[in-house]
Amino acid sequence: MQLFYSPEINKEQAQFAFSKEESKHIVKVLRKTIGDVLNITNGKGDLFTAEISSADIKNCVVTIVSCETQKPLSYHLHLAVAPTKMNDRYEWFLEKATEIGVTEITPILCDHSERKVVKTERFEKILQAAMKQSLHCYLPKLNDAIPYKDFIKQTFKGDLFIAHCEETDRKSLKKMLKPRKGHYAIDWS
Repeated sequence: MQLFYSPEINKEQAQFAFSKEESKHIVKVLRKTIGDVLNITNGKGDLFTAEISSADIKNCVVTIVSCETQKPLSYHLHLAVAPTKMNDRYEWFLEKATEIGVTEITPILCDHSERKVVKTERFEKILQAAMKQSLHCYLPKLNDAIPYKDFIKQTFKGDLFIAHCEETDRKSLKKMLKPRKGHYAIDWS
């Protein structure tokens, strides 16, 4: 199955037109034609099945056949990670975090961070591509970069964990996470 992403698509629409860039990709690169069926998500849990009604490279239009809302995630996993010196490593992290079902990501700027500029637009594209490739219907929320000192002052719900390299007071995340009623345990082995 191939999954397309468009945040503008919604349940009230009978037809939907892709952007010029996405239309070109669908018609010219993938060689989709009238009558072909596409799967589309809005990143909010909705999975649309649609049939191409106009296969124009500048304006590909589909007729929505059905919409299925995926079950919401039973957890909220928010990761705050400082961008690395090598941008490709942080991009790899974003891709893998999306694939495993992370719901929110915040780039944090630490005292010794070498990268102080975060290209949110590029990171959003990586999250979208990873969501489509892993066939997820929920796009993780990417927050703006924030200094670490400001981040820890925020109020959070649920369990909080900080990964560190210090030898003191180390606890295993596997032992700290306990399954709750209606929730699944994470197997870290």
